[in-house]
Amino acid sequence: MKRAALFGMTSIILGAFAAHALKKIIEPDKLAIFQTGVQYQFYHALALLGVAVLKLHFNDVNLNRATKLFTIGIFLFSGSLYLISLKDFLAFLPLGILGPVTPAGGVCFIIGWFYLFLFSQKNEFKKL
Repeated sequence: MKRAALFGMTSIILGAFAAHALKKIIEPDKLAIFQTGVQYQFYHALALLGVAVLKLHFNDVNLNRATKLFTIGIFLFSGSLYLISLKDFLAFLPLGILGPVTPAGGVCFIIGWFYLFLFSQKNEFKKL
């Protein structure tokens, strides 16, 4: 639950930062990229919250895998989008390598959802 709370909180902070500060200094297309990162971070913070609740009732390897993959996905997918959108301000960093990082984060999200699906298949008829 700590991860869910931390990622949820930081997505709200980053969203507010984008809406109030970034929109004045970056181009609209780069702002949209940043906001996509915020959205996916928030979606997966909620997913982590749901998985954390399930983990209170079930000890299942698929829930642990989903947690890890959602976390890695947030760092890779959302994190790379944040950096890409701020590339002009971070010109001193070698951000050219981020191109393949974003889809790798997306793949982590997909596989995390797949593990959640596997968990649901195994526990379909069990009640909380």
